[in-house]
Amino acid sequence: MKFKRAAKYGFCAGVRIADKKVKKFARLGGRDGSILGQVVHNERVVDEMADLGVPTIEALAEAGGGTVVFSAHGVPPSFHDDARRAGLKILDTTCPFVYDIHDEADAAVAAGTHLVFIGKPDHREVIGYTHDRDPATYHVLTTVDEAREIDWGRYPAVKVLYQTTLNADDYEDVVGYIESRTARVSRADTICYATKENQDAVRELGTDPEVDVILVIGGRRSANTRHLWEIGRRFKPTYLVHDIGDLDPEWFAAAATVGITAGASTPDYMIDEVEAAVSSLAAAPV
Repeated sequence: MKFKRAAKYGFCAGVRIADKKVKKFARLGGRDGSILGQVVHNERVVDEMADLGVPTIEALAEAGGGTVVFSAHGVPPSFHDDARRAGLKILDTTCPFVYDIHDEADAAVAAGTHLVFIGKPDHREVIGYTHDRDPATYHVLTTVDEAREIDWGRYPAVKVLYQTTLNADDYEDVVGYIESRTARVSRADTICYATKENQDAVRELGTDPEVDVILVIGGRRSANTRHLWEIGRRFKPTYLVHDIGDLDPEWFAAAATVGITAGASTPDYMIDEVEAAVSSLAAAPV
């Protein structure tokens, strides 16, 4: 059996920096820290951080003191103030690209523009953008039906911003509908370049005649990993796995070449483990 890895896969720059910051904090003796939500959407990385003495919490109130880590997804600006009032130090691992989107959204609202966030309302990145805003200044949408319920003529201008981990093409019908209802619509370029590259690379695997099966490796709560799986399965049998325990030997029974990709929150060692495990399955006697 042969393996072909996507041209681009795995940790993006923002996640890699967040991972390194937390590990450096722990290495320098930081045993009084906690991470607000998963530092990245990968359970193995979360467990690794906990083993280093930096566990995950779900609310600031759970932080017993010391340092709180804000994840690569970012948090609402008010969370910084809340943490300081609680006497917490802050280790901010927010992706710079996410901060750029916060700034772009703020500038648009200041100019009287209505915001449309294309994304999941409960995704932590989207919560970071919207939590502190007046609900009258924005909508969060994922479907055309949701867009049809809004009177777009009420707004002198509209700016569309995407959750960075999405595949923008999947929501073209939503944005196209908004553009059909009002002339002053602008789109912000908010899809993470690493997300775009990973998505383009899995399409290449899907159209590669040598590839029989595609494995997408990543966290169970990772949106960008799921989108890679959604793209891959349009072309070839594609399976989403978190670790070697998710593998099914039947997937590879007739496969000569396995394509491999991974989400932006997947560390290299997990990819190596899965590839080695599949190789062992192929070598095992029937």
